[in-house]
Amino acid sequence: MYSRVLSASVFGINAFPVDIETHLEAGIPGFQIVGLPDSSVRESRERVIAAMKNSGFGFPPRKITINLAPADIRKEGSGFDLPIAIGILLARGDLEAIGAETTVLLGELALDGTLRPVHGALNIALSLHARGVQRIVLPFANADEAALVEGLGVYPVTSLQETVDFLAGRTMVTARSIDANERFRATVDHYAVDMRDVKGQQGVKRAMEVAAAGGHNILMIGPPGSGKTMIAKRLATILPPMTLAEALETTKIHSVAGLLPPGQAIVATRPFRAPHHTISDAALVGGGVGVVRAGEISLSHHGVLFLDELPEFARNVLEVLRQPLEDKRIRISRTKMTVDYPANFMLVCSMNPCPCGHYGDPFHECQCQPIAVQRYLSKVSGPLMDRIDIHIDVPAVRVQELSVGQVGESSREVRTRVMRARDVQIERFAAHPAIFKNADMSTKDIAMFCQCSEEASEILRTAMSRLALSARAYDRILKVSRTIADLDGSTGIESRHVSEAVHYRSLDRQQ
Repeated sequence: MYSRVLSASVFGINAFPVDIETHLEAGIPGFQIVGLPDSSVRESRERVIAAMKNSGFGFPPRKITINLAPADIRKEGSGFDLPIAIGILLARGDLEAIGAETTVLLGELALDGTLRPVHGALNIALSLHARGVQRIVLPFANADEAALVEGLGVYPVTSLQETVDFLAGRTMVTARSIDANERFRATVDHYAVDMRDVKGQQGVKRAMEVAAAGGHNILMIGPPGSGKTMIAKRLATILPPMTLAEALETTKIHSVAGLLPPGQAIVATRPFRAPHHTISDAALVGGGVGVVRAGEISLSHHGVLFLDELPEFARNVLEVLRQPLEDKRIRISRTKMTVDYPANFMLVCSMNPCPCGHYGDPFHECQCQPIAVQRYLSKVSGPLMDRIDIHIDVPAVRVQELSVGQVGESSREVRTRVMRARDVQIERFAAHPAIFKNADMSTKDIAMFCQCSEEASEILRTAMSRLALSARAYDRILKVSRTIADLDGSTGIESRHVSEAVHYRSLDRQQ
């Protein structure tokens, strides 16, 4: 007795179809799963047996072999429980054919036969619909997520019994339908914080606006309590709202990681990730033992990755950021697999100027020895600092600025200027599909789009000589200058634009 049921597994952020083949024969009762299952798939045997018995179907006293094809790719996750149970019922003759070629089954079974949600439902729905799948049967909690895929019949069920009744035609299940654009518009641009909450720090706010307008990485250096973390948390609120395509790609990553909140079908606001400084390199860039999980840099895709107290991170953890910052992707290679994850994020870092935090603070005396200050700053390598476009000093906020009742600009007002500058960039790079903002420009693109006036070029040459900056810093100063010119509404890069951009690198030599 044989049956075949279609399911799917996630690999990276994409999914591939998995044929659940079931073979029943007489002999010593047994239940074996083959096809490179991981431990969570192998454990489905106990869940399936208990769920079938508690749902009133019983379990056949046969020798049962389940094959997960293709057999040369590792399968993981608990989503195979439901298709395995249905495959056994089909092989036993309790169900008729269910259209295995065009119907995907997905779901984790509780011991009482009810269904629990699984990870990666959106990824599976998108990938398999493109391969000709017409309908997907999955847990009710995953329905909204999968229903974002237009043209796919999404049928939410709550238990094994309901699934069997639906497939047998004894029960009607209403297909779930969602307007992805409407759901996206209803939740986009909803933030709990606002830039107007920040008192004073006009220079830092300006630097943040420049960073947001061009997608530049930024480092804030200042004493404790100066507002570095507070400002960083509000950077996402002045970035342009995500497009639907960006939201779907971000949602795919969060869905696979199991980070979608209950009832939320789509990530419509730009992610803000702030890992603790004890994080490992694998947790930051992705990886793991036996499986390859998305790291913090991928979870912050199309958003902000904030590293607070930068020198406290392990040196090897920070160094793995260098390649993703350049390529906007991360390739994780293991013995039996290689997975690509997107990692197009804005890096925002903060640090104190010394171990006690008061070096250069006019209001507090620094207690650190010069060698301690130098050792502290050297924890962050030069190559990584070189990849951060903007370095800004964050001074302590004066009491007068804290007590004044004046309210600063809102995030919406700043975002309006940022979006105007981004519109200029979109028009500029219309013929270059790989470039979306100034920070994405290569050296060749910089030569084409960052033409300076003679006075501006002279200022840049002088700065390079006096500050002993690298060639990479030269390119990044030009990128930032181009962004400042875009915010200024200028078609060319003038001396004032280069002067401001150089100021954002001068902290390199002050340390």
